[in-house]
Amino acid sequence: MPPIQDLVVLVAAMAGAGVFAGLIAGLFGVGGGTVLVPALFYAFGVFGLGGEANLHVAVGTSLSTIITTSLRSVAAHRKHGAVDEAVLRGFIPWIALGAIIGAVMAGFADKATLGLIYGAFAIALAAYMGLGKESWTIMRDVPTGPARAGVGASLGAVSALMGIGGGAFGSAVMTLAGRPIHQAVATASGFGVAIAVPATLGFIVMGWGAEGRPPLSLGYINVPGFIILALLTGAVAPYGAKLAHRLDKTMLRRAFGAYLAFTALAVVIKALVT
Repeated sequence: MPPIQDLVVLVAAMAGAGVFAGLIAGLFGVGGGTVLVPALFYAFGVFGLGGEANLHVAVGTSLSTIITTSLRSVAAHRKHGAVDEAVLRGFIPWIALGAIIGAVMAGFADKATLGLIYGAFAIALAAYMGLGKESWTIMRDVPTGPARAGVGASLGAVSALMGIGGGAFGSAVMTLAGRPIHQAVATASGFGVAIAVPATLGFIVMGWGAEGRPPLSLGYINVPGFIILALLTGAVAPYGAKLAHRLDKTMLRRAFGAYLAFTALAVVIKALVT
């Protein structure tokens, strides 16, 4: 076990990450995982906690916190009447199925592979958030039927592999289908529960008995990290949602895109060289 002072600093770092992730979750509907995964991955390494399984635990723990974050975020957006309930209900079963598939795939992937997967999709998301425009569309409306099943399952699988709530990719799909950005962010914020619940259970099962995990981990879920981050991200997410309805988000999207690209590259480098 590391010295008590290191654990205190780790808890403080988790608290800071939780507050920032909660604001990001509500503001962009991204579930906070894009903040939590790199923060946890680096925190575990800096304080000498765990080893080979650290990235898996960072992804799994991030997913577990999204349960509360998503519930609080979508509830706040519902107060503004911005959630398309029909789209949300239609996507949830397929997203949940994809999340199970993604959790199983992550369990079989090594750290380097998982890092490359995270980095590739995070950089693609960063490019869209930083350079994309709300006026861009490639569909007349949100997919239905078999197309919805395919898109929903893909969203769930990729999000589970990355440890994010699906809001980022979900809102991108909705805006590319011509939906207003605020409705897209609000509706996609509800995808997180459908991803996080089955994926969290999958990460617990797939990580049961795995070597190189930080202390006090249940499978690939770090219990202290879950408690601290779930409380803080869930508490702060509604404030981010309120800001989302007040601010011009163009510059914020670009700044967040740059941040996401930087952290994605940092995670890939660390996963490959350690």
